[in-house]
Amino acid sequence: MIGKLNRPVDFERVLGRQSRARSAHFALHHLSADPAPSAWHAARLRAAQAELSTGDAQPAHSVVEHVPPRAPEGCWVGAVVPKRHAKRSVTRALLKRQIRAAFAERPGMPPGMWVVRLRSPFDRQKFPSAASDALRAAVRAELAQLLDRALKPQQPKPEAVA
Repeated sequence: MIGKLNRPVDFERVLGRQSRARSAHFALHHLSADPAPSAWHAARLRAAQAELSTGDAQPAHSVVEHVPPRAPEGCWVGAVVPKRHAKRSVTRALLKRQIRAAFAERPGMPPGMWVVRLRSPFDRQKFPSAASDALRAAVRAELAQLLDRALKPQQPKPEAVA
C-alpha cells in the first residue's frame, strides 16, 4: 500500500531527519513511523462515541497509559517541489507525478514515511518545455538511481588511523 502524505506535521517530522540519499536535484528523507492521525478522524471518533452514549453526557477522561510504538504499515510518500526551483505549475505537477510513480514501481520499499524534496532546479536551456518527454525521462532516471542508492545497505565508514 502506498499512501500520500498531506499533513504538515508529517512533513516536519520526516524533514527533521537527515537525508537518506541525495542526487543532483533531489534529496530523499525517511522516517519509519506511521503518519499522525488526522484531526478529522479523531473528531469523527469522538462524535461516534457521543452518539452511542445512552445516559447523560459524561466528562471524557483521557487514558494515561503508555502505548508502545508499533511497526509502520505501508509506505507513505510526500513530495516537496518549491516554486523557486520549478516556476511553472505544469513542471511541479509533472515532478510530483513522477515521484509517486517511482515509488509505485518499487514494491519492496521499507514501510514508513518517505519525502522526496527538489533541492535544485532543472536547467531550462536543456529542458525548455515544462512537461516534455525528455524532462520526464530525466526525472524518472534520476529518481530510480536515488531510490537504488537509498535501498543499498549502508557501509560503515572506515575509522581514521592515528
